[in-house]
Amino acid sequence: MRTHRRTHRRSAQVEYLLPDEAESAGRARKLTSQFLTRSDRRTAGLDAEHIGDATLIVSELVTNATRHGGTCRLRLRVSDTQVTVEVYDSSPGRPVVRSPTTWSESGRGLAMVRCLAQRFDIVRVAGGGNRVRAVLAL
Repeated sequence: MRTHRRTHRRSAQVEYLLPDEAESAGRARKLTSQFLTRSDRRTAGLDAEHIGDATLIVSELVTNATRHGGTCRLRLRVSDTQVTVEVYDSSPGRPVVRSPTTWSESGRGLAMVRCLAQRFDIVRVAGGGNRVRAVLAL
């Protein structure tokens, strides 16, 4: 007879609905930092650098979503091994990762997110809009 040992991974998730306004990115950064720094959610691998990376990713994705897609929904998930950031928007267009150029004043955000994340994807969602997901390994 074979026994199976279950490993229990701690995880927590939260979701926020953010309005279509410039202040949403700042609010999202604050909410992300508060969520990840709560003592009951801290894991051995979650340090200041990971929190900073997650906060930067949230800022970029929420800025894009509110600028191009109106209101957005931010979902954060943290476990012992990763932090997942998902941003949903209602934009009819699909976000595009552009190659940064020396002289461009914008358009670097998604490329930066892709570099920071272990996994990065953009998916069209049923009913319209997009889900942009970035996963940080701890």
